[in-house]
Amino acid sequence: MITVTDLVDSLGTGFLRTVVPAGDAEVHDVALPEPGDTAGQPGELVLGVGVTDRTGALALLERAAGASAAGLVLKGSVARDPQVARAVRRLAGPALVELRPHTSWAHVVWLLRGVIDRASAPETGALGTPGPHSDLFALADKAAEIIDAPVTVEDAQSRVLAYSARQDTTDPARVSTIVGRRVPPETLTHFRASGVFRRLARSDDPVWTPAGPDGTLPRLIVPVRAGGEWLGSIWAVVRSPVAPERIRELGDVASVLALHLLRLRAEADIARRVSAGQLRAALREGTVPDRGPGAAVALPEGPWRVVAFGSTGTTDTAGGAGGTEAVRRQLDLWESVARRFGWHQPLLADLDGLLFALVTERPPGRRRVPPGTPADAGAGTLRWLRQVLAETRAHDPGLYAAVGRPAHAPDQLPRSTAEAVELHRLIAAGRFPLAHGTGTVLMEDAWDAVVVERAKAAVGTGTGLLGGPLAALRAHDEEHGTPYLATLAAWLDHFGDPQSAARLLRIHPNTLRYRLRKLQETAPVDLSSPRRRLALRLQLTAMGEPPRP
Repeated sequence: MITVTDLVDSLGTGFLRTVVPAGDAEVHDVALPEPGDTAGQPGELVLGVGVTDRTGALALLERAAGASAAGLVLKGSVARDPQVARAVRRLAGPALVELRPHTSWAHVVWLLRGVIDRASAPETGALGTPGPHSDLFALADKAAEIIDAPVTVEDAQSRVLAYSARQDTTDPARVSTIVGRRVPPETLTHFRASGVFRRLARSDDPVWTPAGPDGTLPRLIVPVRAGGEWLGSIWAVVRSPVAPERIRELGDVASVLALHLLRLRAEADIARRVSAGQLRAALREGTVPDRGPGAAVALPEGPWRVVAFGSTGTTDTAGGAGGTEAVRRQLDLWESVARRFGWHQPLLADLDGLLFALVTERPPGRRRVPPGTPADAGAGTLRWLRQVLAETRAHDPGLYAAVGRPAHAPDQLPRSTAEAVELHRLIAAGRFPLAHGTGTVLMEDAWDAVVVERAKAAVGTGTGLLGGPLAALRAHDEEHGTPYLATLAAWLDHFGDPQSAARLLRIHPNTLRYRLRKLQETAPVDLSSPRRRLALRLQLTAMGEPPRP
């Protein structure tokens, strides 16, 4: 399910704004209450159509709260009334949402129902099925009919969402755009240099571009905007200037397109939120929803590995507000990277302030990938992740991926998640250095460091020492400036070899032997027992004397 916050964030501040949040209230439908009737049901978003004053708003709020509705949407100054907001807080719900000025109730109802339907059945609405995508193609044909020219509908990232007929009469740049579903880089460079995208982002006015030096035909470009936000544009290949009345008709088509683009974006955002929520449940609890309606997460064939992403250039801010914002930026980054390298439905989710991915141990139906296979082959596999991270680290050397051991069944995913977190924190703290040129660290590669770290945490420091000579040696070092703890650690790390231990400490072997005799006088140390040597080394590690290189 989705929450009121999810809905508002997905549609954007141009349409809705949260005035008073209400926790994680879930939404499954919208309600337009009749006068005197109950205002909605549990989980419904109540629309205050026709409510224009404080009295009506407070009355509807009381009814919505009595029905345990998820949220109440009011328009204009009524939603911003301080007394209404105080009443919402007093009743502890429902959430209060403002419908922004110059926004139609009919448009919002259409958008909300489409997004809620998408959330309850996130696998529907694919390209070519009835829905906003099909409507986009119909609108592209309508625009082409108005202007008598071939048309494409593109989003703000120059990705082709729909196109009209008659594209065979255009130039090579348009053909490449249709085939690749994206404007070619050289064509983008040409339009950027002409200031086209800057004008589209700032103005509602159509843009005319002359023919380009590479055979690019003239274009008429009409921006598509909603609530002041630039969502995309209509691109028409025209060979001569267009009559003003036709441009005005094209503007009307752009207004309708804006609603469809907004709905598509909101549905994509909601689908991602639902998928991330279900993936979080799988990583935390090992539960995977059944395939079918509402099952946004369809796990590929296992075994799987859980990956925690991090960067050595940032501090671990899990749980804080800064960490929440940072992990959202990281989610956007890795989703973009994954799609660019061929993983079109990446299994990514934020959990407890960290970003996770779920990758497979091997490509489906294949035991190995031949050498020289492109990075996007077997996308979403561990081998693919290694290649992608190696390429990405060329631009950001601090990136890394901490990978838990394989999970052969869904109920093993929490264990792999815990291992990825443990390894991530070890790398972030600088206690497991990354090898040069690689950023993917498997638990199998760092098991010894993890074992020592677990033992260190169990042993504790200070009063956590259960006995033995180290407390007395530490007190002597602090009082007299002696290096007894460092000397004992070096001797233990080099199997009692005085030559190697002295070389590490940059002293003469006889000096080492002398120090060992003196520390024995301060606190007798039994070094003949393997168990005591292990216990001493773990205590030294907990006290800050890590194993030396």
